[in-house]
Amino acid sequence: MKENRIYNFNAGPAALPLSVLEEIRDSFLNFAGSGMSITEISHRSKSFDDIINDAVARTKRLLKLDDKFHVLFLQGGASMQFCMIPMNFLQEGKSADYVNTGTWSTKAIKEAKLQGKPIKVVASSEDKNFSYIPKNIEFSKDAVYVHITSNNTIKGTQWANFPETNGIPLIIDMSSDIMCKPFDVEPFGLIYAGAQKNIGPAGVCMVIIREDLLNLVPDNLPAMLKYSTFVSTNSLFNTPPCFAIYIIQLVLKWIEETIGGLDKMEEINRKKARLLYKTIDDSGFYKGTTELESRSMMNITFRLLDEELETRFVQEALENDLGGLKGHSSVGGCRASIYNATTLEAVETLTDFMKTFERKNG
Repeated sequence: MKENRIYNFNAGPAALPLSVLEEIRDSFLNFAGSGMSITEISHRSKSFDDIINDAVARTKRLLKLDDKFHVLFLQGGASMQFCMIPMNFLQEGKSADYVNTGTWSTKAIKEAKLQGKPIKVVASSEDKNFSYIPKNIEFSKDAVYVHITSNNTIKGTQWANFPETNGIPLIIDMSSDIMCKPFDVEPFGLIYAGAQKNIGPAGVCMVIIREDLLNLVPDNLPAMLKYSTFVSTNSLFNTPPCFAIYIIQLVLKWIEETIGGLDKMEEINRKKARLLYKTIDDSGFYKGTTELESRSMMNITFRLLDEELETRFVQEALENDLGGLKGHSSVGGCRASIYNATTLEAVETLTDFMKTFERKNG
């Protein structure tokens, strides 16, 4: 068993800021002088009201959300949103457009089709194994919404600029890059993000919904599958994942107060990504898997000369306290996930290792 922490490049659940983990540790048995663990306090208590309300307030400040946006914390992960979105917004005679950029977009499309919803896949990058983000997309004029996935953890692509939809609300899965940089929220009707990659632990999904979309929610849905249920109860219709929401609150506080906001967070993230991509590009040994204009700032995917060498790379990296570098099982290769909490020091250590490994094996 290792006595010290390693550099964590896992794709999710992923690294959390060390200072946040230390604060959790120090307050775990006696939260805020309550005499109880954070895992024991009532979700109906003032203590938890303060936590969830602070998490909402920090989200609104960081993303510059006005009062027409509601911030929710739901269970079921981003995968639950795949079915909830068409269920809530696509009533009889209504259709939506989807852009397929990889595994998670594909799953969202499948969940909508399972319900018999009339959706259109208006663009896809499947023709090149999802190695790029489509451009110049023509959206349907009568679409209720346009669904995209902002960052693709498995394929290593990311939207550099979100598409123009001519007023049709964008709905976006931002599970792996929310809070990595500032962006204009005005075109978005709904933003959702499983927390376990960039803003917290597994067990909770942040959902940001614009007020006007609530008018589309039908009355005949089960309460737990209606966005209006959670808007009207501040995410407290039933017992929420309290501990996970608490950690999100601490991560948002870290971004806001320690990092200095999303502009500063983006500066750090771009510096990490530039360093890692430069190491790959300057080498004849490592090969990136995505088109240059579509490269992700969060998930850097690359291959080596053969699978045996990739296996050895991952193993020796772990022996050097660099964990989580194995690519997703569906695509193989290697992947370094460098989310917000992954430090520049971690990336510098990784690139030093990569250069050493190349000298030994190139």
